[in-house]
Amino acid sequence: MIDEYENLVIDFPEEEIARITLNRPERLNAMTHGLVTDLHEALDFFDSNHSVRVLILTGAGRGFCAGLDLTGFGKIPGTEGFGEQQQGMAVQQHIAELVHHMRDVRQPIIAAVNGAAAGGGFALACASDVRYCGTSAKFGTAFVRLGISGCDIGVSWMLPRLIGASRAWELMLTGRVIDAEEANRIGLVSNVVSDADLQDKCLTVAKEISRNSPFGVWMTKEVMWSNLEIPSLRAGIDLENRTQILAAGTEDSKTAMSSFLTNGEADWKNR
Repeated sequence: MIDEYENLVIDFPEEEIARITLNRPERLNAMTHGLVTDLHEALDFFDSNHSVRVLILTGAGRGFCAGLDLTGFGKIPGTEGFGEQQQGMAVQQHIAELVHHMRDVRQPIIAAVNGAAAGGGFALACASDVRYCGTSAKFGTAFVRLGISGCDIGVSWMLPRLIGASRAWELMLTGRVIDAEEANRIGLVSNVVSDADLQDKCLTVAKEISRNSPFGVWMTKEVMWSNLEIPSLRAGIDLENRTQILAAGTEDSKTAMSSFLTNGEADWKNR
């Protein structure tokens, strides 16, 4: 399965950690039907692969992802007879569903943003659970400069929750590009490191996450995303309460409690 992707490279830099590299460097990893489909299939594969604890998402070459390939995305199979707008909607939904897909996989996704993260690439960065970037990184969505809405692929929902509504409106209404330093200052990324150190930094964080319990990490990701949508503090706490009691009843949790009291290391069984 992992050797079958035309537009991705999959490797395992450490035990329990997988790296997905968008692999169209000659086009700054711009999105085509093939790349988006490969990414959907890879996410399905890892969601069912419980030996992988954390995913790192990055881009080959000089860029993370430059957004839609303006030389041609391709048609969604089965839509060849559709009208232009209908074909466009099918393409839009195919790309935008990546955001839901990234949210739904059990593993946390760390974006290692190298170079440009524009348009759809910006959305992939925002949809990741954790973001680090190299000093060469640049972020932006220029759709408003092209006569269309800046609200695309979930960014109008995710960005205000990441950096605050006021900053998000300014970036989306102007369509301006921000560099790594500004991305770090406004909280879009967790930190900036040199381009040469970016992969090692993300791998270090991935290893730190993987030392925690599989179920605890899964539930933390799920509850945090759900609580971005829950309309009240009461509903959010109710969800937390039920999840805590559910997790506390697992074998792993009971083992971890005993190990903690004896300064030992828990041997996670995902049971």
